[in-house]
Amino acid sequence: MANFIDRRLNAKGKSTVNRQRFIQRYKKQIKQAVSDAVTRRSVTDVDKGEEISIPTRDINEPSFHQGAGGVREKVHPGNDQFIRGDKIERPPSGDGRGAGPGDASDNGEGQDDFIFQISKDEYLELLFEDLELPNLQKNQLNKLVEYQIVRAGFTNDGVPANINIVRSLRSSLARRIAMSASKRAELKRLEEALTQLEDTPGAEAEKIIEIRSKIKILKDKIAKVPFIDTFDLRFNNFVKKEIPSSQAVMFCLMDVSGSMDQATKDIAKRFYILLYLFLTRTYKNLEVVYIRHHTQAKEVDEQEFFYSQETGGTIVSSALKLMHEIQKQRYPENEWNIYAAQASDGDNWADDSPQCHKLLEKNILPTVRYFSYIEITNRAHQTLWREYENLQKSYSNIAVQHIKHADDIYPVFRELFKKQSV
Repeated sequence: MANFIDRRLNAKGKSTVNRQRFIQRYKKQIKQAVSDAVTRRSVTDVDKGEEISIPTRDINEPSFHQGAGGVREKVHPGNDQFIRGDKIERPPSGDGRGAGPGDASDNGEGQDDFIFQISKDEYLELLFEDLELPNLQKNQLNKLVEYQIVRAGFTNDGVPANINIVRSLRSSLARRIAMSASKRAELKRLEEALTQLEDTPGAEAEKIIEIRSKIKILKDKIAKVPFIDTFDLRFNNFVKKEIPSSQAVMFCLMDVSGSMDQATKDIAKRFYILLYLFLTRTYKNLEVVYIRHHTQAKEVDEQEFFYSQETGGTIVSSALKLMHEIQKQRYPENEWNIYAAQASDGDNWADDSPQCHKLLEKNILPTVRYFSYIEITNRAHQTLWREYENLQKSYSNIAVQHIKHADDIYPVFRELFKKQSV
């Protein structure tokens, strides 16, 4: 029997290719486990890896072996019952026992599980597979990461077009000075001595010839120092600097009136976390603005957004007005990709719901890429839901969904951001 395992492109001894092939083969089971993990996990570890359990019978490696039939010989070590030529009877049907425990489960067929650990990146890739941001075609260029070529000092290697002449000549001069400084000093001393001897009557001719010979040797040595060497060459160095061209802002709006209990807020928080993780996979720079409201709206930090509670009624339009003001002041629509997500239990003053319709239609929907509204309640829908539903019929960048329990979060999220048919 022979097993073939592909170990090409392995990183640090790990079978990278086989790992990806394994994930592809069992993607259905893995995606189901990832989907279940979203509702099972706490908010703080929603983007960590995951352990996947797969039945052992499903993970057998393909193998080549001889098929049944034919005549063959086998050697069974430790045989004390049979001799050559004896025929071995088959065991009675159903009498074979596996290698596991002898007693079976009293509530169904038992099976061993294979535990497979996936990384954070693999988890997020499977979590958001087949999802996309609607209306992204209008801003496709802003999604790309742009680079700008900038100067980054000098380097010893490069192409001729990038040679820095001044730096190269400066390096050449320094090298020539270092290599010939002592020789030039000696040459100057000998030349002065030669001049003095030549001006002195009756000087020895042999000494003059000797000094002239030394001067010639020194000049030859100095002349052999190359004017420029490959060691002297300096090239302008250029690097790619990333330019933050893809920037987005996510407005999180939530009702914090007395009707919104902590369990409802926890459901909304899980939805916001999923949305944030999803947007960060598309946009490199993402800012989040938290706006809470009851009868009045206020921009707050994350802690106050999720865990503060107020009493009294609800006026949703106050949050929409504040969002529009912040967007105009800090996030121009021609520079930012704007997304908004609103969570509420549906309570609102009946007279305020038409005002919300007007604010969305006139000020918000023309500027945002996508506006998602989730209503977290087990009661019947009220006027706010109906107003938003009417807007959904006329605008493609608004979506409304209903969440009853925590298990509905991920299915609703997938419904909001599923890939649009072409």
